[in-house]
Amino acid sequence: MKKKIILVLVAITLSLGIYAQIYEPIKWKQVIKQTSDKTADIIFRASIDEGWHLYGLNIPKDGPRATSIVFETLSNANKVGKLLAPSKLQKAYDANFDMELNWYIKEAIFIQKISFTDASTVKIKGYVEFMACNDQSCLPPSQEPFSLGINASEEIKQVVTKSIIPSLPTNYWKPVINELKSFGDSKGNNGTTSLWLIFLAGLLGGFLALFTPCVWPIIPMTVSFFLKRSNNKSRGRRDAILYGLAIIIIYVVLGLLITLIFGASALNSLSTNAIFNLIFFALLVVFAVSFFGAFEITLPASWSTKLDDKADKTAGFVSILFMAFTLVLVSFSCTGPIIGTLLVQVSSTGSLLAPAIGMLGFAVALSIPFSLFALFPSWLKTLPRSGGWLNSVKIVLAFLELALALKFLSVADLAYGWRILDREVFLSIWIVIFILLGLYLLGKLRFAHDDSSKHSSVLGVFLSIISFSFAIYMVPGLWGAPLKSISAFAPPLYTQDFNLFNEEVHPAFTDYEQGMAFAAENKLRVILDFTGFGCVNCRKMEATVWTDPIVKSLLKQDFVLISLFVDDKTALNQPFEVIENGRTRNINTVGDKWSYLQRIKFGANAQPFYVMLDNEGRPINKSFTFDENPANFVKWLKIKKF
Repeated sequence: MKKKIILVLVAITLSLGIYAQIYEPIKWKQVIKQTSDKTADIIFRASIDEGWHLYGLNIPKDGPRATSIVFETLSNANKVGKLLAPSKLQKAYDANFDMELNWYIKEAIFIQKISFTDASTVKIKGYVEFMACNDQSCLPPSQEPFSLGINASEEIKQVVTKSIIPSLPTNYWKPVINELKSFGDSKGNNGTTSLWLIFLAGLLGGFLALFTPCVWPIIPMTVSFFLKRSNNKSRGRRDAILYGLAIIIIYVVLGLLITLIFGASALNSLSTNAIFNLIFFALLVVFAVSFFGAFEITLPASWSTKLDDKADKTAGFVSILFMAFTLVLVSFSCTGPIIGTLLVQVSSTGSLLAPAIGMLGFAVALSIPFSLFALFPSWLKTLPRSGGWLNSVKIVLAFLELALALKFLSVADLAYGWRILDREVFLSIWIVIFILLGLYLLGKLRFAHDDSSKHSSVLGVFLSIISFSFAIYMVPGLWGAPLKSISAFAPPLYTQDFNLFNEEVHPAFTDYEQGMAFAAENKLRVILDFTGFGCVNCRKMEATVWTDPIVKSLLKQDFVLISLFVDDKTALNQPFEVIENGRTRNINTVGDKWSYLQRIKFGANAQPFYVMLDNEGRPINKSFTFDENPANFVKWLKIKKF
């Protein structure tokens, strides 16, 4: 700290000779560009002399003075969003302060959007605080005052007409669906691969559901019932196999109904909807507390009783179908959270078949034991009896559900900008959860109504090692380690206050029009990134692909990266209506606007979705979807420059 103070004092002393000449290496110009009847952009432009640099908005503690814009007076207007800094930010070691810093050279532009009711009444006053340095010395921190009004003077009106952001061409929103298709199918994972992964995810969920107290005890009871129900064993086996098929039919039909009722687009929107994620967070917490033994969740007994009666009164496959419905209802308290989580995840793909394929995988896994034990009844004797071990499975699931619930809370937190579950808070809670899980598996932690053995088994020891190791693996994340294996669940790195990791890629813009205007002015190509706070695969791409050195270099040097969050709940200053597929839709939020842009311009609705555009909004390559192989993304980026 003392060293830093001495360096600053020396720098200021050296700069006195420069100040004797009233040297000003940075010259500021402030203008207002009215973007609509109710909004305007306040634009601060700094011209930086050769050899000098202006420090960025975020500077480490004990470093030089960061650039900041202070509004002392903002009459009859309100700031909208954060201060934008579209100019290229340099990062390098600064010998003046003995630390790595960031700064601007040649030019720096800062934009603050405001809203108002009456433009003529807007008055703005404040100052820009900044510090300029070259390779040898620094000038003392300075303040550049400004006083602006939208109709303040004829001089401002003239400057506004020559604003650094040109008027937008209408073709920025012009549909280019056919042009995009002419390049061929999207690069990345194709639909077949995605559906196979969804099926496998459902299969895994089904096998997990088998080892729960709601399902496992039903297996021997149900198979024995079918074998005794018929006079001959072959017919009993046939009925039991049909029972397994009935389970599959029920779950697949359920998946199809969900798609038909909501539609693929609505399901995708629902999976990233903040309110829906809050509701699902609450449900998972309730289920977890129930699994811990606080209370029991059961559906009305009359439902299963009525289905049992129907099964007795009917014959053939219909009676078996009613028996399968009974299983679905009885096992709901254990299968419900697994099925719900599966449907939420697959709905984000935007595929019509995804929910049905996921449910097919789940049902196949659930039906396998019924069919196998029906074919080989003698195996029933070797089946482990239900007991304390099943209760242990239930409590382990409770820990996992509690951890998973935080993922859904995080989506809502990011969408609404609450910042109550930033990355370090999220990781801290997960670390505690998995440490407690490890202690439970070792027999060091007990719960009410837990009748499992107080001594840990060999399996429990191995599982506890996994749980403790996972908790330790997450610890470096508190200081900014990327933790790629959980990047799909944890909040993005930019939400972390203390971050030593500086390899992540940030978009230059999160506004389409501003980003395209900047690209047009600087003759650059654009990568349009349709993403979402609740998009799991988006986080994976950002953590595993964008951080690749070649990808990072290409994105920063050759393109303007614009990220558009389709689930951003920030209200638009001017909501509007559109007619889409014969229906009138209200576009009320920023996310609504970007989702509509993706549908109307590119004919897509799933995320992640990447489009390469020229600076006039026309596609210059096929689109790119989810693919965790950086080499494939590099190939897509390395096309001939237009």
